Amino acid sequence: MSHMKPFTALSPGPTRAIAPARNVLGSLRLPGDKSISHRYAMLAGFAEGASRLTNFSSGADPHSTLACMEQLGARVERGENGAIAIGGRAGEFREPQAALECGNSGSTMRMLAGLLAAQPFHSTLVGDASLSRRPMERIRAPLTAMGARLELTEGHAPVTIHGGPLRGLDYQTPIASAQVKTCLLFAGLQAGGATRVHESVHTRDHGELALRAFGAQVERSKLTVGIAGGQRLHGIDASVPGDLSSAAFFLCAAALFPESNLVLDGVGMNPTRASLLDVLRGLGVGLNVLELNEQHAELVGTLQVVGNPNGLVGAEISGAMSAQLIDELPVLAAIAPYTREGVRIRDARELRVKESDRIALVAKNLRAMGAKVEEFEDGLDVAGGQTLHGAEIDAGDDHRIAMAFAVAALRATGQTEIHGAESAAISFPEFFDFLDRITER
Repeated sequence: MSHMKPFTALSPGPTRAIAPARNVLGSLRLPGDKSISHRYAMLAGFAEGASRLTNFSSGADPHSTLACMEQLGARVERGENGAIAIGGRAGEFREPQAALECGNSGSTMRMLAGLLAAQPFHSTLVGDASLSRRPMERIRAPLTAMGARLELTEGHAPVTIHGGPLRGLDYQTPIASAQVKTCLLFAGLQAGGATRVHESVHTRDHGELALRAFGAQVERSKLTVGIAGGQRLHGIDASVPGDLSSAAFFLCAAALFPESNLVLDGVGMNPTRASLLDVLRGLGVGLNVLELNEQHAELVGTLQVVGNPNGLVGAEISGAMSAQLIDELPVLAAIAPYTREGVRIRDARELRVKESDRIALVAKNLRAMGAKVEEFEDGLDVAGGQTLHGAEIDAGDDHRIAMAFAVAALRATGQTEIHGAESAAISFPEFFDFLDRITER
């Protein structure tokens, strides 16, 4: 591969002004899905042989995963436009000479711990201030039951892993988490016997599909997924589908305007992620899937969103739906005042332990824009039929809050200033440029 260069996140600057828009029109091709990019990068580093990935995520988090793979001895080459080549370690990582830096990425820290738990050395995973506040006991307990030893600081990072031989585990996850499930499948791949993970709700299955893509046999029945230890993985050539969680912001932006027409090419349409499309259709958004195909068991399609001349109705999101939509809830809450009946969110307590307390920040920022909001321990009630005004928005160093309120600002009266806008680069450095490209003012 030519033109190799280190990854640098583009920064849109600490404060971004968003003016109201008249319409949303155009087409976009989105950067690769973060969830899939993380898993492909880890498994490519672990597998035998070389992997070539295209449309790898441009966000900072999956590049933290790539940097960790390099520290563990995998050869990583970065090309243009999301092209990545990774030479794998055939199941045997090199002992890192320094702490593994996970940045802001909970995905990196939790899932990589599963791969490292069986390696015959000590390793320490560290992160930034935000990641160091996020709960890690949820991986320590099951990995300890498998035979690893993990040290935490009051339940949080740094995570020091004393790896070694593991035994299979039969485990019921107390909290619905695709990261925890993937962590245990990655550990189970290297354990003696079989590992089975039982979930209360069906979380994202990118981990299972990625393992299969790299050659592992993974069994799934209803809410249980299992893997036998001792399987070998082999490198792949794959294109990463466009990120549906990133698409959510543009879909919601188009939903705000009755005459909008937006096409998103090559978007991941995994059924465990497509709850977002169901909710948007329920709100009254016109959604068409123009093309659908399969790549390494992941569905990829072209999405068209067309505005509804009658506006948006309302929604109630709770139970399993909240777990499946956990990343998209902030932007759905941010557009809720513009619906007729409002949006009610429950069973989303997990939002309080993300990059920020997202429930509190969404409520604070909606109120700053003049909205009526009720905050609950596990969700929000946002009334419909409201008119919002421009305001000073506090992104709280949280990429999803910065992007959600950039969308809400498109229908507000007057200009909105988003403080901490540079946090969008964590997941989506191109976000503000893309938003400008599709908005008519």
